[in-house]
Amino acid sequence: MLRKILSAAVLLVAVCAFSQSDAPSHFDGKTWWDYIKVLADDNMEGRETGSAGLQRAEAYIVEQLKRAGIQPAGSDGYYQQIKFQSREIVEKDSSLALVRDGKVEPLALGEDGFFSTRVDLAPELQAPMVFVGYGLRIPEKNYDDLAGLDLNGKVAVILSGSPADVPGALASHYQTTAERWKTLHAAGAVGIITVPNPAVMDIPWSRMSVNRTHPSMSLAAPEFNETEGEKLALYFNPASASKLFEGSGHTFDELVTIAKERKQLPRFPLSASIKVKAALNKKDLESANVIAKLPGNDPELKNEYVVLSAHIDHLGIGAPINGDSIYNGAMDNASGSALLLDVAGSLKKSPEKLKRSVLFVFVTGEEKGLLGSKYFAAHPTVDAKSMVADINVDMFLPIVPLKILTVYGLAESDLGDMARQIAESHGITVQADLEPQRNIFIRSDQYNFIRHGIPALAMGVGAVPGSPEQKILKDWLTERYHAPSDDLNQPVDLSSAALYEEVVRGLMIAVAQSPQRPQWKQDSFFRRYAQGSK
Repeated sequence: MLRKILSAAVLLVAVCAFSQSDAPSHFDGKTWWDYIKVLADDNMEGRETGSAGLQRAEAYIVEQLKRAGIQPAGSDGYYQQIKFQSREIVEKDSSLALVRDGKVEPLALGEDGFFSTRVDLAPELQAPMVFVGYGLRIPEKNYDDLAGLDLNGKVAVILSGSPADVPGALASHYQTTAERWKTLHAAGAVGIITVPNPAVMDIPWSRMSVNRTHPSMSLAAPEFNETEGEKLALYFNPASASKLFEGSGHTFDELVTIAKERKQLPRFPLSASIKVKAALNKKDLESANVIAKLPGNDPELKNEYVVLSAHIDHLGIGAPINGDSIYNGAMDNASGSALLLDVAGSLKKSPEKLKRSVLFVFVTGEEKGLLGSKYFAAHPTVDAKSMVADINVDMFLPIVPLKILTVYGLAESDLGDMARQIAESHGITVQADLEPQRNIFIRSDQYNFIRHGIPALAMGVGAVPGSPEQKILKDWLTERYHAPSDDLNQPVDLSSAALYEEVVRGLMIAVAQSPQRPQWKQDSFFRRYAQGSK
């Protein structure tokens, strides 16, 4: 315990030393926005994984890294090539229906539900359904939604969310694709129907479903198949969900009310079976991560890396909304990639010499299920044990002044303490995730580093609940998230972006200069990954 306390003290001394000697003068937001103007231009065609547009964006990133003097660190120069399988639903040859009392009740694809092609769907399936509440089994909290249920050969129907007495990070972990399916598969289930919780939907159903025929992908290597045996993955419109619960003795409105209060939900068999036909087009393709390094100067610590990561891919060209079909992804996530380039440029100009090396990782396939970072974390281009921390930058939304910083993973490792110190030195208030049910901590690339034992976090511009700033951030999600309007024609606060860049840069330098590696907190659930138990 004493060693742990001393280690944390050393880290915080490094942070304080950096904060006192460094003034916020490295960024003005303009160069960051200039990078975004290139990466989110229509010419990049939305940077779909495997597309020519993404290749152009990555070539631009490599050019900028070379100019900044940042060395290649991929398996092929700056690149790490990855093999994918793309899967696209053929809706004209697919169908969805309920079967109740021997009668078939057709459902409308898009209006009532749509397939997730992140799993290799069975061509045909008819199976009984069981409502399994949140569908969680959490041994650490003695919580089990599946207790007493017969799921053998059945489809589990889930209302997304978690009970209030389960910590957010823990609940998020067990809601990942891998953990959820492992639990349900072991119980005998053959598929999953997810009904989004209306209280925490980032975007409306109309936009969730508009690109339902857009290809999904998986990593081609069998080692990454986390959904073996899953024959059906379906999202069901909350506005239509009452159809699932007819004759069950429960109503969807009743369940939503319970979930809104984050209480444990009832679990029960449904009166109908689900009947589906799913036709898929499959093809193989490749895409690449871009990886670069700035070597450190300490004889020993230069062999260790502080990772800065951001995903460069987005959604490509999709269904038009208001006449625009290019999903430019300016905030999601040209903003993060631009920050990495801006920080790289600032380090090259800076007189300070870093002890540890810095690894810049621009990953592909994030929008397909964190696939590029999953591959990199499993097959890093540097010694896996040499990566001491990951600071992931994804859609940090500098669209309001940066007065409050939300840190995802704040209480999990020393990185959270360091981030707080750096932010507060700039007059910024730090808060933990106020909306744990959105599962942000496991929905971006830092999670794959965490699963390999590496302390990691992500940060975003925050706001006081109920404030005008919070409404601006919420409206952005409703109107622009995963929409063509996340483009260059949106209001951005350049001073907020610049200040956020200072915090990221400061945190990175503090980790690079500290004699001690960041450590997981003793009570962090994710500490087990560093100990090698998965």
